[in-house]
Amino acid sequence: MRKLVYILVSLSLLVPSFSSLAAEEDDLVDVQLLGVNDWHGQIDYEDYFADFDGDGENDPAGRADYLAAYLKEREATNPENTLLVHAGDMIGGSPLISASFQDEPVVEIMEAMGMDVGTLGNHEFDEGVDELLRMIHGGEHPDGTEGYDGMDFPVVAANVQYKDTEELLVDPYVVKEVEGQKIGFIGVTTTETPSMIIKEGNENVEFTDEVEAINRFVPELKEQGVRAIVVLAHNPGYQEGDEITGDAAHIAENVDDEVDVIFAGHNHVENNGLVDDKLIVQAYSYGTAFSDVDLKIDPETGDIVEKTAEIVTVAQHGMEPDPEVAAILEKYETLVDDIKNEVIGEAAVPLEGGYAERGDLGDNALGNLIADGMKWAMDADMAMMNGGGIRADIDEGPITYGEVFTVQPFGNTLVKAELTGEAIIEVLNNQLSEPYGPDYSVAGMSYTWNYDEMEVIDVFLPDGSEIDPNEIYTVVVNNYMFGDDDSGIEDLALSSEIGPTDLDATVDYIQSFDEPIEYDAEGRIQELELNIPLKDHANASERAKERLKELAKKGKFKKVKH
Repeated sequence: MRKLVYILVSLSLLVPSFSSLAAEEDDLVDVQLLGVNDWHGQIDYEDYFADFDGDGENDPAGRADYLAAYLKEREATNPENTLLVHAGDMIGGSPLISASFQDEPVVEIMEAMGMDVGTLGNHEFDEGVDELLRMIHGGEHPDGTEGYDGMDFPVVAANVQYKDTEELLVDPYVVKEVEGQKIGFIGVTTTETPSMIIKEGNENVEFTDEVEAINRFVPELKEQGVRAIVVLAHNPGYQEGDEITGDAAHIAENVDDEVDVIFAGHNHVENNGLVDDKLIVQAYSYGTAFSDVDLKIDPETGDIVEKTAEIVTVAQHGMEPDPEVAAILEKYETLVDDIKNEVIGEAAVPLEGGYAERGDLGDNALGNLIADGMKWAMDADMAMMNGGGIRADIDEGPITYGEVFTVQPFGNTLVKAELTGEAIIEVLNNQLSEPYGPDYSVAGMSYTWNYDEMEVIDVFLPDGSEIDPNEIYTVVVNNYMFGDDDSGIEDLALSSEIGPTDLDATVDYIQSFDEPIEYDAEGRIQELELNIPLKDHANASERAKERLKELAKKGKFKKVKH
């Protein structure tokens, strides 16, 4: 996700279903489903995005001990008939407090909260299938916790299978019984996952169509007498008003009508609405909110006849943290404090990062610094860094190891590849996409591109000369980018060499500065529109403006008087 948007409104939606009128209201079985998605190991995360106590200042929301308190408070309203579920990406892309212990603290907290069933997100595959299965079933890891025994709740995914045998990695569904009523939970993971995970360790896994997978197993559940079916889908939904679009809506429109509820995920927003009489919910990310779905089941038919949904913000104001989870959190905070608080440098200005963008100055300060560090670490000609691998900004002032870890939490390794100039241009074209434009930050080069053609115009070397299509250059990327089929780097590389982790390269580069670090966007990436006045590019860097004049002389741009 490029942007995380919070809406401080909890919507409540009452949806009666008229499939069964046999049971009286008093005879219906009340079931409560509490859902979390896209936690990403952010057990200590809190966000100041709203004024909850009315004092005019924003107050914190989130953090695992407060989330646990809210969930237990809601569970207490229907203690025998409440199930806690998740829609994937609970681990992976995690901060230091979680990732230092292979995300096992997240599992410990989920168990303390009473998690009942979950599914797989794309980030569960960050370290490959073997590590994912260890996380589920147990087994010690050198960086993990002693005696780790896996997850004490089922993880289901109906569309994730081995390529060679077509056997599923985990069970496709699980049936839970609440007050004599059977509820089936089917899991699915976005088919976009292969484009977002490293190849290494995931070579033998594939993701089949979500709708086909769900419809394959609904009949099995029906044969077992299950008429209440919930899908845990790590698939995005996009809501405007009452309308929901995206993958989650596509699933709702095309799956068997026996499916009643879809817990969505992946794009970190709020969903709460109906598509084809199926209730879709999603509760932002990082534990700052959760979904509360209340169901009424007709005991004579097993059908869900009413469904109510609410998205609840985990505001810390007015809530006491759960002591059991607070103790777990404190244990791991103490273990990582020394590492987390080590000062490795100083930022003279705020260093903002993320994806490259459209515009005269498409690069960003932190992306430039990271790419420069990659190039420096492996003594290469150039470097490229994907925007999705830059997970946070760095504040002005002392830079701590914990800050940098939060920026680059994936533990990717650097790869130095030999590429021809022609191949570099092809890779740069491959990373352009609608509607965003560029993705990668770059070092050792700059380039211009055009949105209408979705094509790179020119690539320049540091001395101002243009890249030679036939020359061979060394380019550093991370192993995720190297193996990404969309980038094409692995297929285009003439040779490759493995280097340090991306985090180590950035840390070492920061430590190499004797003075406070001052980086900014400087025009390494510049969008040029055809047939527009040069004066509209007044904010471009000096070198880019000179290049614009050169292009104008060649007739690529309209010449105007300034």
